[in-house]
Amino acid sequence: MATTFKTLVLDKDVANTRTMLHEAIPLTGTIVSGTYADENIKNYAHGMFQSVYDYPYLSSSANHIFDLTVGYSATSALSGAASIQNAKKINIYNQMAQVLVGYDETGAIREFDQDGNLAAGGTKLKECVFVNFSRLLTKDEVKKGSFIMTALTGGTPSAPTDALTIQDHGASSTYLTNSPAGEYAPLYTSSATPNTGSAVGLLYYQAGIAVLTASVYDGAFGAPAATYDTSSIDAVLTGSEISSSCDGIRNRWQDCDFNNTTELNSTIYFCRASSNEFNYSSNPTYLSGSKIRVKNESTDSPSSYITTIGLYSEDNELLAVAKISEPLKKDPTNELTLRVRLDY
Repeated sequence: MATTFKTLVLDKDVANTRTMLHEAIPLTGTIVSGTYADENIKNYAHGMFQSVYDYPYLSSSANHIFDLTVGYSATSALSGAASIQNAKKINIYNQMAQVLVGYDETGAIREFDQDGNLAAGGTKLKECVFVNFSRLLTKDEVKKGSFIMTALTGGTPSAPTDALTIQDHGASSTYLTNSPAGEYAPLYTSSATPNTGSAVGLLYYQAGIAVLTASVYDGAFGAPAATYDTSSIDAVLTGSEISSSCDGIRNRWQDCDFNNTTELNSTIYFCRASSNEFNYSSNPTYLSGSKIRVKNESTDSPSSYITTIGLYSEDNELLAVAKISEPLKKDPTNELTLRVRLDY
């Protein structure tokens, strides 16, 4: 236990820093729809979404990577009693919209807006595919400008030329902040110019959710429209259960890559030992017969070896301990500044 204490001055001896750590996350179509013959896909009795794992989900080695579901607004042309699971699809859309978009001045749930400005006359995304990435993958948030997804479009997911690339172009400097869920940006096709009204979805960075317009899977956004029945996605959304719709979307999943972000906050303490400080030790073994062990002659300068730094509260209670990799010799001829970092 220390017997001598030195006060740390906040503005002089304490500094706070923030570091962003990034990992590359690849989600290939072989994982999502091919390798494990759907043994890594978990459907639920409620039938409102399905979970995708990176390994057969009954295995202890499996990691949950994202949830997939579809929904449409009550004002969508697809909404109606003839649509299978109509109420559930509307509920999913409303649930996602109230969390990600919020409410208007009348208390009504806002619809997803194509460019994010939420204007009353703006183009709305009323039929959507929702990809809710696991926190295991996104960590604190998806890194802005790093998201790229390749989807196969049209009626038959076969030829590579049918692939459509979707990205958050320019998001690192043009992201939006008017969402209750945090920062987000529109998603554009690879050939589109940002902010031209050609967005095909929205990406919410802190929430880790990608919202795609369902029409992205029609030929109008991919190969020539004449190649496909452009009403096919409408038929899927109205004539199939949610789990079946998710199966079709997964089978059109070619690739998805992004970088996640871990925010590492640190407090750095500069522990300074000037020339006339900490040259003695309170350890009982420091003395032998009332003589300092490390002195060969009585005229030698006292010295000590620093091995540990303790951080104490105002009432001298030990809060944290930092160990030094090797003992540091301290005597009146030198001064030391030891840098202690606490990460959280």
